[in-house]
Amino acid sequence: MRQIILGTAGHIDHGKTSLIKAITGIDTDRLKEEKRRGITIELGFAWLDLPGGQRVGIVDVPGHEKFVKNMVAGATGIDLVALIIAADEGVMPQTQEHLDICTLLNVKHGLVVLSKIDIVDKEWLEMVQEDIEGFLKGTFLEGAPIVPVSSVTGQGLPEFLEVLETLCKAIPERTSSGLFRLPVDRVFTMKGFGTVVTGSLVSGEVRVGETVMIYPSGIQAKVRGIQVHGQAVDKATAGMRTAINFQGLDRSAIVKGDVLGGVNTLKSSYMIDTVLAYLPSNEKPLKNRTKVRFHTGTSEIMGHAILLDHQELTPGETAIVQFRVETPVAVVKDDRFVIRSYSPVRTIGGGQILNPVPRKHKGFKKSLVLELKRLAESPAKEVITYHVKEAGISGVPFSELRLMTNLSAKDLEQHLQHLLSQKAIVQIDRENRIFIHGSIFEGLCQKAIKILENYHKDHPLKTGIPKERLKSKLAPSLSTKLFNLLVQDLTKNTAVIQEKEVIRLSGHRVALEADQKDIRHRIEQTYLQSGLQPPYFRELAASVGQDLGYTKEILMHMLEKGTLLKVKEDLYFHRQVIEDLKNRLVSYLKANGEITTPQFKEMTGVSRKYTIPLIEYFDTTRVTIRVGDIRRLREG
Repeated sequence: MRQIILGTAGHIDHGKTSLIKAITGIDTDRLKEEKRRGITIELGFAWLDLPGGQRVGIVDVPGHEKFVKNMVAGATGIDLVALIIAADEGVMPQTQEHLDICTLLNVKHGLVVLSKIDIVDKEWLEMVQEDIEGFLKGTFLEGAPIVPVSSVTGQGLPEFLEVLETLCKAIPERTSSGLFRLPVDRVFTMKGFGTVVTGSLVSGEVRVGETVMIYPSGIQAKVRGIQVHGQAVDKATAGMRTAINFQGLDRSAIVKGDVLGGVNTLKSSYMIDTVLAYLPSNEKPLKNRTKVRFHTGTSEIMGHAILLDHQELTPGETAIVQFRVETPVAVVKDDRFVIRSYSPVRTIGGGQILNPVPRKHKGFKKSLVLELKRLAESPAKEVITYHVKEAGISGVPFSELRLMTNLSAKDLEQHLQHLLSQKAIVQIDRENRIFIHGSIFEGLCQKAIKILENYHKDHPLKTGIPKERLKSKLAPSLSTKLFNLLVQDLTKNTAVIQEKEVIRLSGHRVALEADQKDIRHRIEQTYLQSGLQPPYFRELAASVGQDLGYTKEILMHMLEKGTLLKVKEDLYFHRQVIEDLKNRLVSYLKANGEITTPQFKEMTGVSRKYTIPLIEYFDTTRVTIRVGDIRRLREG
C-alpha cells in the first residue's frame, strides 16, 4: 500500500491540533511550553488508519507567524494538505501565507476544513464558506472539498474522513531518483536507545543495519532501529513518517535541517541554481544580492539571491536565480524551496531547484540563462548532456548526475548508454564512472595533433614530444586517465605513434639537412677523438661556430640515436668510448672483486673532473654498486 503524509496548514488557533486529536486521539502538542501557552510551537506528529485500511502519517504545523519556519519544515514531503480555517474568523494572514508556502512547495492535493462550526450560526457559516471559495480561486485548492467540522461535538468528522480517503486514492505514486533522503525535523535522546531522529522519508528506503551519512557534515552512523507510526520495522520507504535510532551517534552530531542519505550519494553545495517565483503579494521588488532566508527540506539557511538576468525582480515575476548560502545544503534537481525575507520575516517566494551543485555564475549572460531555463522542462537526455558539457575536461561522475537529473539509477544508465553509443559523451574513468562531452573530447584530440605539428616544426630533429610535456600543454588540470584515453584513441586511429614515453605524429620522420649532417659528423669526431677527456658541450658548441640552441638540437638527436651518452649536465661521451671503459672496468672487478676511486682514476688516466662523473655514471646505470669508499660489480 502506498504511503501518504497529510500536513495541516492555517492560522493560529484555527483548530489544527484539535482536529488531529479528535480523529486520532493523539495530542501532537508535546512540549510544556505548548501546553502552557495553548499554541503549537514545534512540529507535531500523529497517524490515522482510514476506514478502507489506508494509513496516513500526519504532520501538524504551528500557525503562529513567529513559527512559520517550522511550518515550512513540516510541509516538506507531504502528499496533501488540510487547510484549516476557523468559521468564526475566516481567512487570516497565516491562512494566506501557509497556502502560499504549500503552492511554492508544489503541493497539489488537499482539502479545506472549516472548523469551529459549533460556535457560529448557519447564515454566518454560509457567508464564510462563500468567502473561502472566492479566496481559493486561482489556487491549487480551487474546487477542493470544503468540509465543515467541529472537533468539540464531532460534527462533520465522519465526512472529513470520507473525503480524506477519496483524496488519498487519487494521489499518484511518488516518483523520484530513488536516493534515500530524509530531512531531519526532530532530534532527541531516549534512555536506553540514544540519539533518535525523525522526518518524512522523501525518497528511497533505509534498513536496519545500514550505514548512512549526515549531510552536510559527512558524519557516518549505523542504523540501530527504525520505527514507523510507533511500530518497529526492518525498513522504511518513501512517504513514511520515520524515526531512526543510531548506534553510537552523539546527540550533538546532528541537528534539525540536516539530511540523512546514503554514504557519498548526496553532495552539499554553497550554491544552488533555481527557478524563483516572486509572490505577487510582495510590496517591493527583490533586488540583486538581497539577503534572504532559504528554506528547503527542514532547513533554514541564510543566503543571497543572485539574479542572473535582472537587476531586480518585480512582484509576480519568475526568474532564474542562483542562491549562495552560508551553510552548504544537500538537495536534488526538482526539489522545492521557499524564501523568506531577512527582516521583517515573511514568505516572499520560492520555486524549483534546477542544479543542486552548480558553478559560480556571473550575471547577465543570456546564453547561460537560456540554458538554465531549458533545464526546467528539457527531457532527461538534454539535461544530462548539458551538465556533462558544463563540467568541461573535469567531467561529471554518475553519482552527481543522479542529483542533477533526479533520475533513478536504471533510467540514468539507459540514457547514458544511448548517449555513449552516439558518441555524444565519452566515459573517461570506468572505476568512478566519469563522463565528458564528446565535443570536448574531440577538441582535445584536435588540440593534441596541433601541438604535435607545432612541436615537430620547432624541433625537427627530435623523434617526438615527451608524453608528460604533451599532457601539460593540453591542459594543466587534465587527468591522467583522460590523457591516456586520448592517446589511446589517437593511436588507434593511426594519427599518432607512441614509442615508450615519446609521442609523435605518424607521418613525422627525422631527417638531417646537409649542414646538419656536417655538424653532426664534426661533433661525433670530436667526442671520438677526445676519448675520456671530451670538451664540455658549451665549449664544443663554440668550436662548431653555430648557435647554441641549433647545435643542441643536433646533440639531442645524437643522444636519441644512442651515438652519444650523457654522463652529467653538459658532459657527454661517445658511446664507443663508454663501452670500452665499461668492458675494462667489468674485467677488472671480475678479477679483483672491488675498485677504489684512485684505482679507477689510474685506469682511466684522466683527472677527477672526469673520473668522479664517470664512476657515478656506472653506479647510476647499475654496472657498479658503491660500498663505502669502494665499488663492486653489481650482481644481476
